[in-house]
Amino acid sequence: MQPLTDHRSAKLPFVVLVLATGTFLMGTTEFVIAGLLPEIADDLAVSVSHTGLLITAFAAGMIVGAPVMAIATLRLPRRSTLVLALTVFALGHVVAVLSPSFALVLAARVVTALATGAFWCVGAVVATTAAGPAATSRALGLLLGGMTVANVAGVPLGAWLGQVSDWRAPFWVLAVLSAGAALVIGRFIPDEEQREGRSVRAECAALRQARVWLALSAIALLLGGVLAAYTYISPLLTERAGIPVAAVPLVLTGYGVGALLGTTVGGRLGDRWPLATLVTAAAASTLVLLLLVFFSTSAVATVVLVTVTVMGVTGFAAAPVLGALVMRFAGSAPTLASALASSSSNVGIALGSWVAGVALASPLGQAGPPLVGTVTAALTLVPLTALALMRATRSDDRAAAGGPSPRGRGRVG
Repeated sequence: MQPLTDHRSAKLPFVVLVLATGTFLMGTTEFVIAGLLPEIADDLAVSVSHTGLLITAFAAGMIVGAPVMAIATLRLPRRSTLVLALTVFALGHVVAVLSPSFALVLAARVVTALATGAFWCVGAVVATTAAGPAATSRALGLLLGGMTVANVAGVPLGAWLGQVSDWRAPFWVLAVLSAGAALVIGRFIPDEEQREGRSVRAECAALRQARVWLALSAIALLLGGVLAAYTYISPLLTERAGIPVAAVPLVLTGYGVGALLGTTVGGRLGDRWPLATLVTAAAASTLVLLLLVFFSTSAVATVVLVTVTVMGVTGFAAAPVLGALVMRFAGSAPTLASALASSSSNVGIALGSWVAGVALASPLGQAGPPLVGTVTAALTLVPLTALALMRATRSDDRAAAGGPSPRGRGRVG
């Protein structure tokens, strides 16, 4: 399988790092709930499986928020959109910590998710434009790296802070940091030219290609499978594997390290061998999730599988590559495609976490979520195989070189 683009070792622009600080905060708020499920459930007088809806609701907000906000802000300066998104994000956390009921916390999660969707779809376009076509996967890998660093540092620290004080304490911290990040983004993201040339029709026209939808479905399936297991990782660690509650943040840190390594490696390999990287990551994720179903009664095996492979290297290596392919397939109208990539991942997360919650409450118990993840991740191989048979990335190689595209090879839709 030929490389998609020539590899370059040039450093990514500073603006990409600045945007990654925003994704760090948003990754922390999305996944810190997984380490605080028992504490939130006890405080709000709901079941642990019901509390998992806080993750599902955030994902649902992202599903709607990303494409809606991409269209609503299409003609606005991107810097203003990013600053506004972070401001709303901060206010959503304030509402959550002041809410006395589960329903209000759930609504606040949806609001913060809408802001996250707006930030991600615009930030991804800004980052990849600054990085250039030869480093698209690397740029998205760094943005996703912000989310995975959140799992290395933000999520474990948030879980620890919520355990030693109150689950609302991490939300206060996130509100303050988000407000500060809005100031930083406003300072370092440069002004841009007017955007009269942008239109909803052009953005929608880019979605006519079948290969865009195959890539989007792969995003939903793979991340949905991985996050189905991760949503309920805390009860699996403590109740099935017998790991002490105090050790949960350490395990989450190990998972975050693996995820950071996965996005870094996947981003670098994906610019050269996108489909090979994707198929390998999907197959490996399926295998390790299956192993977790059978070996999660062992504390040692569970820690190794969770921190080294499952939601780490194998689970996240594909994420920047899939995002880069969606934007590359969309051509000159990447904003809505980027938003739909974000929505697709959260469609997978929402459905995966919901089905995993049902499985957790069934006779399967704690083995249910990783089993759901196994089946879902395995299905990822279907759209990836279709892309490989189309030789979907080969047409980009020829187009970049100015050569003809053979009929029936990679040109879809």
